[in-house]
Amino acid sequence: MPDGSGVSAQRLKSFIQRIERLEEEKKALAADIREIYSEARSTGLDSKIMRQVIKIRQMDQSEREEQESLIQIYLSAVGK
Repeated sequence: MPDGSGVSAQRLKSFIQRIERLEEEKKALAADIREIYSEARSTGLDSKIMRQVIKIRQMDQSEREEQESLIQIYLSAVGK
């Protein structure tokens, strides 16, 4: 039974169920990631620094160079 937009109730339900299933998977993955950070902390590693390293590694080279350049400019501007 389509609604005014032409989307059937069954199709909508299918989308909702897929999203819900992925949200559950995302929660499980987030818990796994937290566990890994906790394990790393227990060995003396700094999880805050690890998060920064991961963020930097996800950047492409030009984006990382631009960010590093801006950080240096800002630090120079404030006298550090």
